[in-house]
Amino acid sequence: MAPKPKDKEEQVYEGLPAELAAAIRRGYAQRDRHRMEPTIDFFRQLLARYPEHAVVRYELAGAYDTAGQEERACELYEEALDQGLSGEPLRRCLCQYASTLRWLGELEASRKVLDRAHSAFPDSEGVKVFSALTHLESNKPDAAVGELLEVITAHAEATDLGRWNDGLANLGRWLRAGRPED
Repeated sequence: MAPKPKDKEEQVYEGLPAELAAAIRRGYAQRDRHRMEPTIDFFRQLLARYPEHAVVRYELAGAYDTAGQEERACELYEEALDQGLSGEPLRRCLCQYASTLRWLGELEASRKVLDRAHSAFPDSEGVKVFSALTHLESNKPDAAVGELLEVITAHAEATDLGRWNDGLANLGRWLRAGRPED
């Protein structure tokens, strides 16, 4: 029997020591989004024990982000990226970092991060959705709708679009291309 493929959650912690992966999961299991200071403290302590693991720095950034401390989160996202995130943690970090930059009104910086994410993960629905949000904030609604249509029509089986799916997919490509006349 072939081994079961790993889901995205398992991929985040792939390559980490088992005790570190378990600690990160524990940190999230105990998280209260309305009272983030204990989670921030937890990940701060974890980072002190595992400073060589960029994924811990990324998780701490996410805790600060959830707490509304976006500037500190951005610093930590950048440090995690500089430290060498890869795979699923890199994809998540790029999405979260771009979203935080968008929230802070740094739309060009958000677009740069998303361009990097698109290059590294061209098939990621998450990247496309965060990209659409930045397009929307950048007053580019056609690009935003086009990107969202691409995500939606790629999953026709989960919708009731039926026979409209192909037409909507073509409309999405046309909008993203800037409404070309030919």
